[in-house]
Amino acid sequence: KNGVPDDFVFKTSTSNPNVTKVGYYLRKFSIDELPQFLNVLLGDMSVIGPRPEIPVITECYNDYQKQRLNVKPGITGYAQINGRSNIPHKAKVEYDRYYCENCSLTLDVKIFFATIFQTIKGKGSY
Repeated sequence: KNGVPDDFVFKTSTSNPNVTKVGYYLRKFSIDELPQFLNVLLGDMSVIGPRPEIPVITECYNDYQKQRLNVKPGITGYAQINGRSNIPHKAKVEYDRYYCENCSLTLDVKIFFATIFQTIKGKGSY
């Protein structure tokens, strides 16, 4: 497989007429992600780890890209504090692989606090 193109960027439409003003702010400050804590409680996700990917996209992954799937997905991750939704797929895979190879409590704490900072700023949000 050739994998997902390196320059691929998945973005949800910011001009969707179905998104209300309240919905816009829920997304801007990532409040819409809070229900995923149920997935953490059920053991399907971690708080920190690579963001889950859309299955149809992972079906296109090459072996290198699949390595980011070796750890439990998270609500936030290393790629999210390094660009969130503004980075191409290649960079996201690199950040996620870095996390997979270097995961530690120290790195998780760094990601946790950087996520809070970026969420407050609304940086990189849709």
